Amino acid sequence: MRHNKAINHLGRKSGHRKAMLANMATSLILNKRIETTVAKAKALKMYVEPLITKSKDDSTHSRRVVFSYLKNKEAVTELFRTVAPKIADRPGGYTRVLKTGFRQGDGADMALIELVDFNEAALASAPKKAAKKSTRRSSKKTVEAPAAEVETPAAE
Repeated sequence: MRHNKAINHLGRKSGHRKAMLANMATSLILNKRIETTVAKAKALKMYVEPLITKSKDDSTHSRRVVFSYLKNKEAVTELFRTVAPKIADRPGGYTRVLKTGFRQGDGADMALIELVDFNEAALASAPKKAAKKSTRRSSKKTVEAPAAEVETPAAE
């Protein structure tokens, strides 16, 4: 049983794990998409999404908190200048994990993790949804008019 096993330790000591996740988060923010194993992608998702939420509030305190996790000025600047305005109205779910198959060498399950609002291919192919007027009334079926009456030949 895995009671109280909140995080995946990824087979590393805590210092190595924190450094690896910080580096992966920096790469994700700067490149908008990276390829890694499924386990690391899921761990990275849990690591980076609170940082993206924190970046919505552009204050000195939130910048310092995010910098304490990422330890990279360029990534923090990119996060607050380009990523945060684009995801400002999104309530969560900033990343997407797509499984890509197995690695050739060791058969590890690989995945692509990307920032959702920065995938141009998915944004271009997504159909534009028209704003549908919603109503609380039940929609009644309209009764069709009876077919035109059959004309009978009139006696002349």
